[in-house]
Formats: sequence, structure tokens, C-alpha cells
Amino acid sequence: MPKWVYGFGDGSADGNASMKNLLGGKGANLAEMSRLGIPVPPGFTITTEVCTFYYQNKQTYPADLKPEVEAALARIEKTMGCKFNSREMPLLLSIRSGARASMPGMMDTVLNLGLNRETVAALAKATGDERFALDSYRRFIQMYCNVVLGIGHHHFESILEERKEAKGYRHDTDLTAEDWKVVVKGYEKKVEETQGKPFPQDPYEQLWGAIGAVFGSWMNERAITYRKLNSLPDSWGTAVNVQAMVFGNMGENCATGVCFTRNPATGENAYYGEYLVNAQGEDVVAGIRTPQPLSLAEKKHAGSDLPALEEVMPALYKELCVIRAQLEKHYKDMQDMEFTIQQGKLWMLQTRTGKRTSKAALRIAVEMKEEGLIDGKEAVRRVDPAGLDQLLHPTLDPNVPKKLLSKGLAASPGAASGKVVFSAADAEAWVGRGEKVMLCRIETSPDDIGGMHVSEGILTARGGMTSHAAVVARGMGTPCVSGAGDLKIDYAAKTIKVSGHTIHEGDVLTLDGSTGEVFLGAVPTTHPELSGDFAKLMEWVDVIRTMKVRANAETPLDATTARKFGAEGIGLCRTEHMFFDPQRIIHVREMIVADTEEQRRVALAKLLPYQRDDFAEIFRIMDRLPVTIRLLDPPLHEFLPTTDADFREVAKAAGMDFNAVKSRAASLHETNPMLGHRGCRLGITYPEISEMQARAIFEAACDVTHEGIEVLPEVMIPLVGLKAEFDVLKEVIDRTAKAVFAEKGVEVKYMVGTMIEVPRAALVADKIAQGAEFFSFGTNDLTQMGYGLSRDDAGSFLKVYVEKGLIDIDPFVSLDQEGVGDLVRIAVKKGRSTRSDLKMGICGEHGGDPASIHFCQRVGLNYVSCSPYRVPIARLAAAQAALGVEGETNA
Repeated sequence: MPKWVYGFGDGSADGNASMKNLLGGKGANLAEMSRLGIPVPPGFTITTEVCTFYYQNKQTYPADLKPEVEAALARIEKTMGCKFNSREMPLLLSIRSGARASMPGMMDTVLNLGLNRETVAALAKATGDERFALDSYRRFIQMYCNVVLGIGHHHFESILEERKEAKGYRHDTDLTAEDWKVVVKGYEKKVEETQGKPFPQDPYEQLWGAIGAVFGSWMNERAITYRKLNSLPDSWGTAVNVQAMVFGNMGENCATGVCFTRNPATGENAYYGEYLVNAQGEDVVAGIRTPQPLSLAEKKHAGSDLPALEEVMPALYKELCVIRAQLEKHYKDMQDMEFTIQQGKLWMLQTRTGKRTSKAALRIAVEMKEEGLIDGKEAVRRVDPAGLDQLLHPTLDPNVPKKLLSKGLAASPGAASGKVVFSAADAEAWVGRGEKVMLCRIETSPDDIGGMHVSEGILTARGGMTSHAAVVARGMGTPCVSGAGDLKIDYAAKTIKVSGHTIHEGDVLTLDGSTGEVFLGAVPTTHPELSGDFAKLMEWVDVIRTMKVRANAETPLDATTARKFGAEGIGLCRTEHMFFDPQRIIHVREMIVADTEEQRRVALAKLLPYQRDDFAEIFRIMDRLPVTIRLLDPPLHEFLPTTDADFREVAKAAGMDFNAVKSRAASLHETNPMLGHRGCRLGITYPEISEMQARAIFEAACDVTHEGIEVLPEVMIPLVGLKAEFDVLKEVIDRTAKAVFAEKGVEVKYMVGTMIEVPRAALVADKIAQGAEFFSFGTNDLTQMGYGLSRDDAGSFLKVYVEKGLIDIDPFVSLDQEGVGDLVRIAVKKGRSTRSDLKMGICGEHGGDPASIHFCQRVGLNYVSCSPYRVPIARLAAAQAALGVEGETNA
């Protein structure tokens, strides 16, 4: 029989940290902390398998679940020395979710469960604190109604605010026991008005209602959105953790807080966190009260005048420091912990691997390796390749004058500018029409996840470094400034008033998430210097990885950027991109409209010097590194003008009649040009085009060789589907090379290969490899032709496919490993069956996608090529792919 419930607490546990799939991250770590002897309130975990059963069986439970829950509840009662639903000292419970991967704020929680009119009186009598008991009861009513009964928070908040206003109170802590009695009566009345029946008084009914609500929240909208954004499968399910309540709101010798073993924003090896005296945990993350710093050092750094836990409760702070060291040493990673202090006793409520910015992840990985906690391979595994984007993009230019409006907390680093919007819905709508937006909120909630995802930056007036806005923004890599308390945000008027300015919806703000500063207008940016921790990590990366990483580049700037980021050559130089310069396009058009080969050669002769100079400059930049140059690929009509004025200019340059030029242009129109007269088909039809490009390549190579530059040109023939196509154009290239070498008196080693982008080419790769010395997989076109999709037009419906679960991800974003990937596998196997040393790489956009890079490693490609700014991402992903393959081999 399956075991549905696992207990923990009092120094022992049924589970451990390795059981995350079954117990969820929270449950597994509570069990592990119990085993380590760390003070954890006793409880039990209902497994993720129950969640799976729940959804597969019309939201019902296994028949034997209830007795297991009752037995586990009895163990909690024995440990805590109190009884659930007792009229003397009632046991209260917290009910929390716990998926395999941390999903902060996405699913539901219920605290203080077990209170009713009788048990609240018992709690007041047992603690001697009626105010505390009533405060706990009103919190429970509001939370239970929102999570289980679907009654929104705002119904209850208005009742509370009315009481505070009537009594002239500023904070919730100002309310007396008599005030809370009035508020609770208002809450109970609101429930009956809304539900048509009283608030449930049976604690067992409450317990099963809360368990069902947590399982139900696995499929709520915000949780589904979060999983899609973070590529987490719906099939994982969540566990439910039921734990004895401990209270941080029983008086001034109580507190609650959130802390990290290292700074999650910067990675600094310093204890970092926030706490509140006489509060429950939800108060810290909700931004309702201003949290206090954990340590004196943090207090000084933040310029805070609020007392630190280190000075308020020094002995308990020291105990926390011991647990900090114990947990980080045990887990060998930065931990995110929650704690409660109840009447002078410390309880740890949670530990998990802490979410961190990419900057922090990099620093933590490098420093932990240098501290001997982990080795270089583990340091490489720890850094998310996609997250490196945060480190590779511009920051605010320090030399440009700025108008500072406000300063809040540096919640998530990076710089961003955008037009102000005040709701998540507006953010999504504005971005949908092409705007860049700055989401400005008093505070964010889990329901804002969609708008937060599309925004350039996030700005909040309330909330600390562990608020919802801060945690989610860091996970997304979105710049965020939280807790800018001087902002007066008016949702109705859609304005922000600050420092004598009124900012309206649509005005531009800039924020620096690394300093917490907010500026008026757009601020220019500068490019980062990649050194220090980044350089150290990349050294380890380059030792581990076995695949080379090249860049897609066709301008000197792109080539220079690629080399700076560690590219080991150019994997795709698109020659057609060189043709659109105003000085050149006229000659391209002159060549296109020509009626005879002689006329085309005249026009091509004018283009030759431009192409030669371009190639020479790229060869100089990429000295000693290979450069793969793709011959002309797009259909000719893409170069043609659209206005009569431009056609007249072309006619004049070509010495042709205007109407003849227009007629020639019309004849080039194709119904489906993506599948038409392009790529190698142009070279077959007009070999003089391929001849000119080959001459430009080899003349440039010879010229820079005379300068002492080592050149490694690779000429790539695009769109080959027939061996004969390749053979015809290879003969043109070889013949041209031989002529140029004779003229220049120097020979340069070169290779001729093809881009595998037509499905037929993959299927006959063994034949094409008889002449081709390398394959470069053009997976953009291979995906288009494999799926029968247009990359330019499919976006309108592919997102529906993702939403409906027909596909997991857009195949133009991440390679379809099952279908298109099989074409690659076939081509690799067949190509190498003919030529064992065949060099193979990938040069589509997938070359910068970590999942696609892992695929390339598995099928045995020699290199990947991607955009210059993604080169470090590809290097790291390639190293992780090598470690993954190594792990599979070792396993």
C-alpha cells in the first residue's frame, strides 16, 4: 500500500532531503532539518502523489488518506502537548503548499487553522492575551475565506480600515482586544452575507477545506502562468505541509523573519534578512509594515534607524547564525530561511535553495568553490546560462546627468527604462502593441505575475527585499526597486506624485535595480566589463566543455563583440547583410535587373571591392580563428526597390529603360519565395554571383595573409538539397580559389561545406558528404520546412498551441528535439558514415538556447554558433552539457 503521509519534528522524520519529488521541496527540507536536530515545529506532509490522485479522480482523495492524517495529527498533539479543537490549550495549524521547485507566492497558504468562537476563547485564556487570540482569529478568517471560500481580501480590509479610521489608529498593532472583537464580528457578518451561511466552526471541516484549497491552487491561474514562465510541468503536483503553528505575534518577545545565508542580490557572503517584532510571517513579505534589518552591519549599510535583531535579541541572533552556518555547510548552497521566535524560543519554519540574481549566482558559485564547499564542476552547474543575460547587457551610464526622483530598495539589479503603467493588465496590453513599460504598483501580488513578466522594470512603493515584487523580479531577472516609500501612487488618477513632480501614465521612468534609484525620463546605458568572478567561471567552463562556441557575425562590430565574449570563430557570416548599405544596394539592384550575364558581371565587379574589404576586416579581427561565410541566400526580390523613384535610379545605373526594369522586377515575384529561387539555386542559375563572392573571399584572405594574419575561411553553400547542386558550386569555388591564388602568389587553406536546412539534405547527407568538408545546421529553415511553418507568420497561433499544451515551447525558440532533431541525428550519422572527420555545427538561433545546446552535445556536433551577446551563455551551456553527458556515462 502506498504511504500518503510523512511526519517530521522532534528530532526525527519519515523523509529526507532526497525525497523532493514525493514530499515537495518544503516538506523534504523540513524533514531534513528535523533530522539535523534543528528546532522545527512538528508536522506532516501529504505527498505529491495525493495531488496526482486528486486530479485524476475528480478531486477526491485516496480512501486510506484520512486515517493517516488523523494518526499524524495525533503525533503533533503529543509533541506539542496540546489538542486540536481543545477548549483548554488548542493546537493550531498552518497549511502550506510545497512543490518540487520553489514557486514563491504562487499557491495558497492558511495560517492559524483550528480557531473558532470557542477555541479563540480557550487560546485567550491559555495565553493570558485576549488581544493576541482575537488578532489570530481575524487573520484566520480573512485568509481562510480568501483561499478556501473565495471571498476577496478587500471585503475584510475595508472593515479593518474603517475601525482604524474611526479610532485614529495608524497600525494594526494599535488595535486593542475590544477593537478586534468589533472587527471579528464584522468579518463573520460579511462571511454570512456573502456565503449565505456562517463561517465554518468545525476545525476538522476547516482542515480538509484548507487541504483541498492547497491542492486546488496547483491549477490556479497564477501558478499555471509561473510554471509556463519557468518551464515547470503541470504533472509534478504539489505536496501539502501541515504544521503546528508557532506565533511571532504573542508580544514584544516574539518575532518573525526571512533570512538568506548570503545576500541574494549581490552574492556577498554576509548574513542577510529582515524581521518584524510581534508579527506573523505574512506581515514581512506582504509589505504592510516596514521590516527591520537582521544584523548591525546590514542596518548600517541600509542607513536604517530601525533596531536590528542582533541588538534586540542578541542570543537568538547568535543561535540563528549557528543554524545559518550549519544549513549552508550541509546543503552546500545559499539558503533562504523563514523563522519565528515565540516567547524567546527560536523555530525554523523553512529552508530552501535561495533564489538569487545572476550576479549573485555567479559570485556565490565562484566564492563557494574558492572556499572549498564545492568543486569547479559544481560551480559551473550552479549558474543558469539564460540568467547570464543580466550580466551581459547595458547598465546606466554613470557620466550622464540624471534627475533623481526617489530611492527605494535595490531589490533586483539591472537598469531599465519604460513608460509608466499601473496594472498588470495594462502592462500586458501596452507591450502587446509594442511599448516598453515600467510596472508601478503600491505593492505587487501573485496575480500580477503576467504583467511583471513583460515589463522592463518593476517599481513599488511598499515592500522589503523579501516582498513578492523583489523575490519574483529576481527570479525573472527583471530590474526592480521596491519600498520607495515617498511615491504617492494613485491608481484611479493613474499618477505618481514624488519630489514635487506628478508622473502620469505613459511618462518614462528609469530605475536602477542595483542602487534602488528611480530617475525621471530615459537614461543612456553603457556596456559591462566582463572580468572578476565572470572571468574565473569562464576559465572553468572552457576547461570542461568539449564543444566549440562560435558567433553569427557579419560586421566588424559584431565580430569584435563576439571575440570579446570568447567566441572561437564565426559560424555564420551572412553575406547578404553586407549588400544593404546605400552605396552598395544600387549595384545589387543593377545586377538583379540585368538581362545578360555580361551586364550582371559589370554590376558584380562594382560589388567585389566592397565584399573583399568586408571579409578582410573580419579576417583581421578573427585572426587564427575560422570564419564560415555563407554565399548569397535570400531571394533576389528582397533587394528590389518599392518606389518609382528608386526604380528610375536603378534604370539609370543599369542603362536600361524604366519600364523594362519594372517588368524585370515583376518577373522576380514568387508565390512562396521561402521555397523558391534562393540559396544555391541562385548560384546554379547565375554562377557569376557565386564566383564574385568566392573571389572576394579569397582575395581578402590572400591580402591579410600577406599582412601576417592567419586566415581560416570556410565557404558555405546554402539550401543544398541535391548532391549535384553542391558539386556544381564547389567546382566554381575551387576554380576561383585556384585562379586567385595564382594571381596573388599565395595559397590559403580553406574548406567548402554546406548548410543543412532542407529536410532532403539531412536524408541524403551521406552523399552530400562525399564533397562537403563540413555541415552547418540551419535549424531556423530546417524547422520551417520540417513543420511547414513560416517563422514570420506562425507566432499568431503557435502561442495558442503552447497554451493548449499541444507543444511545450515555440520550436523557433528551442529546437524540436523529437522531430527536427531527428533530421539532425540522421544527417550526423549519415554524414560521418561517409566522412568520419566531418566537422558539424549549428548556426540557427537555437545555437544560443541552452536546451538546444545540450541536444547538440548529445548528437556529437563540434560547435554551436549564436549571436555575439549569447556567446557566454552558449559557453556555459556547453560546459553543463558536457557535465550532463559525463553524468549519464558515469550513471
